[in-house]
Amino acid sequence: MTGPLAAFLIKPLTARLPLAGSLLAGFLVAGPLGAGLLVVAAGPSASDDAGSVARAAQWQLATLRLPEAWRLSRGAGVLVAVLDTGVNARHPDLTGSVIAGPDLTGDAGEPVMWGHHGTAMASLIAGHGHSASKPGNATQSGHSTSTTGEPAQSTRDTPPTPDPAQSGHSTVATGDATQSGALAVGDAAQSGAIATGGPARSGPADSGVIGVAPAARVLSIRVTLENGDPLREKQRAGGRDALAKGIRYAVDHGADVISMSLGGGSGAWEGSAAEEEAVQYAISRGAVLVASSGNDGDTTNRKNFPAAYPGVIAVGAVDRRLEVAAFSNRQDYLSVVAPGTGIVTADGADSYVVGDGTSSAAAMVAGIAALIKAAHPDLSPYHVRTAIEQGTRRRPADGYSRASGHGVANALLALRAADRLANPATTAAAAGVGPGGYFGDGPVSRPSQPPSSRLPVVFAMVLLTAVMSARVLVRHRCRGRDVT
Repeated sequence: MTGPLAAFLIKPLTARLPLAGSLLAGFLVAGPLGAGLLVVAAGPSASDDAGSVARAAQWQLATLRLPEAWRLSRGAGVLVAVLDTGVNARHPDLTGSVIAGPDLTGDAGEPVMWGHHGTAMASLIAGHGHSASKPGNATQSGHSTSTTGEPAQSTRDTPPTPDPAQSGHSTVATGDATQSGALAVGDAAQSGAIATGGPARSGPADSGVIGVAPAARVLSIRVTLENGDPLREKQRAGGRDALAKGIRYAVDHGADVISMSLGGGSGAWEGSAAEEEAVQYAISRGAVLVASSGNDGDTTNRKNFPAAYPGVIAVGAVDRRLEVAAFSNRQDYLSVVAPGTGIVTADGADSYVVGDGTSSAAAMVAGIAALIKAAHPDLSPYHVRTAIEQGTRRRPADGYSRASGHGVANALLALRAADRLANPATTAAAAGVGPGGYFGDGPVSRPSQPPSSRLPVVFAMVLLTAVMSARVLVRHRCRGRDVT
């Protein structure tokens, strides 16, 4: 069975979520991210309230120990490719951080739905939040402002207009419009706001969604349609190898980390040669790949690709109690688990949603990989994965399990593990390990005195020599007497 990629963000919800309250017009709908979503509208009068409540509801920040991890790394200089349904660069939590890539879905018509899932994932990886509006701030009227201070475009949720990225060039999307001219990834010509991983803001980013690596940039590559998009069933064959093409595009355009919160691609549940070859190509070029393990752990528990490809960091989900979520797939290729229930994300141009799924967990681990790459750019994909797996909490008693992998991901501990892997000699010295692997200074060399363990041997040899000499002398005297 083949079919378009399935985005794995939301499990159906049956109860009202905590984000709803007196400040927000929250309601349950069957929306673009799945049935039973709580959609928070951020209209002109409620946008700042929505952003403030969204920030307060990000329980994963403490669980991942992000405030401490950000003292070591914020992901600056790292490019994370988000292979998904597209990323809306107009959302105030992402303005200035998104590079528009190609649409590889083969969808030639006007998209019915666009960028909801991808925007959600991008916000968890590199969302930088935004400052709450004050009197006179343009955001009070429901508009965001660009880094140049110009009024932003309308916040309608529409896909970006065609740009040179479609033909192999990357352009930087800002909060108001796509900058003119093609910019190479990492080009120093980019504005200072983008070079530092986020837009210039007049105040602290105390509102909205903040991602794991808020100083990282996002390369948006559209490889699949939204789960609820009626065009999914009619998706053209041209998008059949979209994931494989997207991986190669990401690598060739400088991506350090590739985030794939999706599954069931061109090879459905069996995988495909094109995708596996693309994965190996990415790894050989130093890119770290992260994917969601899947959301049918409580039913069919199918083997999910791209998570199952060798070398990919497969991520499952845990709840607030750090227990594995029932829907999270249990497989022997699982690397780690991360927060995946009740997760607040950006949506559309200026709103937020809450949902469950391994997609959110994978996006957060992709953010951790970005933190590591920023701190240690030369660390290989294998060592980045090792650092993430070593830097976990709630490790299984036997060290590994199909349900939770190596344990619950932790940004701070992963960075510390990466430090040890990147600087083994320094780590050994800090631990008191001296030359030759000894703890402390090691044995003191005294060349003028033989080691105490050799003294008995030396003494025995001297004694034996003396005895033999005495025997020879006695025999010589005896022979002298016989002659006389």
